[in-house]
Amino acid sequence: MRKLKALLVVLFAFSAISCASTSAQQARHEQLSYLEYSSIQLPDFTPAPAPDSPADKADFATLHEWQDKRTPAQCDKAQSQANAYFEEFYGDLNPFVSPLPKDVSVFLRKVHHDTDEAVSILKKRNNRPRPFRRDDTLNPCLGRINGLAYPSGHSTIVHVFGRILSDLDPARKDEYMKRADECALNRVIGGVHHPTDIEAGAKLADIVYEQFKKNPEFMKELEALRSDLKH
Repeated sequence: MRKLKALLVVLFAFSAISCASTSAQQARHEQLSYLEYSSIQLPDFTPAPAPDSPADKADFATLHEWQDKRTPAQCDKAQSQANAYFEEFYGDLNPFVSPLPKDVSVFLRKVHHDTDEAVSILKKRNNRPRPFRRDDTLNPCLGRINGLAYPSGHSTIVHVFGRILSDLDPARKDEYMKRADECALNRVIGGVHHPTDIEAGAKLADIVYEQFKKNPEFMKELEALRSDLKH
């Protein structure tokens, strides 16, 4: 009888853990505004370079080059974008009326959250440390921040923002995407990301944005933002 009770207790505990795990995944899924959780698993996404592979060594060579030649002004610029907010990236290029309308802010915040979820999945899968964790001679001017490296979240979200602005204001597409590349590079200049991290972020942004565009609600809200553009 005691063995039976013990078995029932174990089975109950396992069931509770399983249910909790399922509930947590469902809750996370429900938090996504425009993406399907299944659509951002991306099992075929290119993995991070293996440690000490040619691509990995090239990453560190570039990081040291930037460390040797970066200026205080470049570090200050990278630090000014540390939070990955839309205004930090595109404040001076902002095509929307000022102050930023509430519907624009809410839309961009939801886009940011969904994009972060996609980044988080791939960061955990690749588990690539930030470069200064593996090379003590690197001194990041953005500080020895926490988190994983691949892909770069900053690179991903700034390129998603760039795609949004390009669709709303196509005449300035080159300007917006050039800014996205510059902001992504600042993470390498600042010493907290490998070049392949930011390249992966740009690639992920393209994939995520195409997923966004499959959502009718996203497209409806995106089109509504045209009324908030400067004329």
